[in-house]
Amino acid sequence: METHGMIRDQISQGILGDRNVDFRVVETGLVYQEVRSLFSACGCNSDHSLSAWIKSLSEESCTSAEVVAAVDVNTLANEVYKHNFPSTPLWAKTIEGITLKEFDRLSFDMILMSPPCQPFTRIGLQGDVSDPRTKSFLYILDVLPRLQKLPKYLLLENVKGFESSSARNELLRTLETCGFKYQEFLLSPTCLGIPNSRLRYFLIAKLHEESFSFQAPGQILTRFPDQHLEDLFKDKVTDKVGEASSALSSEEKNLNPSIGPDCSSKKSLPKGAFLFKLETVEEIERKHGQDNDSSIQMLKDFLEEENEEMSQYFLPPKSLLRYAFLLDIVKPTCRRSTCFTKGYGHYVEGTGSVLQTALDVQLESVFKHIEELPEEEKLMKLSTLKLRYFTPREIANLHGFPPEFGFPEKVTIKQRYRLLGNSLNVHVVAKLISVLLG
Repeated sequence: METHGMIRDQISQGILGDRNVDFRVVETGLVYQEVRSLFSACGCNSDHSLSAWIKSLSEESCTSAEVVAAVDVNTLANEVYKHNFPSTPLWAKTIEGITLKEFDRLSFDMILMSPPCQPFTRIGLQGDVSDPRTKSFLYILDVLPRLQKLPKYLLLENVKGFESSSARNELLRTLETCGFKYQEFLLSPTCLGIPNSRLRYFLIAKLHEESFSFQAPGQILTRFPDQHLEDLFKDKVTDKVGEASSALSSEEKNLNPSIGPDCSSKKSLPKGAFLFKLETVEEIERKHGQDNDSSIQMLKDFLEEENEEMSQYFLPPKSLLRYAFLLDIVKPTCRRSTCFTKGYGHYVEGTGSVLQTALDVQLESVFKHIEELPEEEKLMKLSTLKLRYFTPREIANLHGFPPEFGFPEKVTIKQRYRLLGNSLNVHVVAKLISVLLG
């Protein structure tokens, strides 16, 4: 796994060089009522991704960065944030509660924000700008042009679907009015060789006359710009927003609804492959392709050592019997996992992969004709797989959180899953910031 320090060193040596960069950062989750927590808890740094990145970048590179305000109203997420960043100014208030004068006094150079995703998610009502939870986002768009000093940089994250929203169109209009150059992305951690599918929309913008060297106006990139140009622009870049949405939607038709498309290669279905559970041929082809893609790391690189405390993470008999055919089961040697949601560990269906710890047991031997068995025998067969949930620390590892990241002891496992499920990948964000500052 690429470590936090490796990201820092790569950025400072490869992009920043010997330049001294001094900037002040405002992090905000743009929270109205229901928050996105860990990432939105104080915007991007509740998962402590951006604050951790900024902290290490400030300490060990030529860049000097200071988080001048982290804003959120989620009490639990704020406690986790304060636990990891006790010296950062933390404003437990809504964005709408911050006046223009208060923004001007901060005199910040960068805004990192993650508006509430519920108005744009595919499984929600998709209320867009009519959803009251977009109020804070629209407020920041109203404030931005009226600031005494415009920030130099901006990074925004949201779910896939935001790219076709009215809120996104309003964002672009505001950026253009203020003189920002911007670039949009749809990215998953698999693009960086991380075995976790988590497709998200990103936008980076900078207040400079020159465009990004890689900028593709009207297009949404699905790769990072430092890849070979022929790979970047050969059916890796989507033409126009409408085509971006439709192209990715058609790709998603062959995927489990709980995950998004990723960057791994697709191999042929192995001869004599066994379709178990409720899988389709397309699904098993996708999984086989991911597990044979050597550019993606194995899950074992992100796992904790097995110990007695792991017993609390094993699936209970009731869940095994009820959801056996819906589970996405992975082994430590797999190179994939589905998106972990805030319901992981509490709900089973569609909330994330589960880990098979009995490595010598074949799924085919367990699932073949299992539906014909009585309940007791069915449970015995399923139990041989020794299925467990990924631990919060393991999910944090997949998200790229540094080893020093931690939770206050009073935060329960369920609460940790909920916070982590609303987070995103640190390495993806760190790489985007390096591109933004480059």
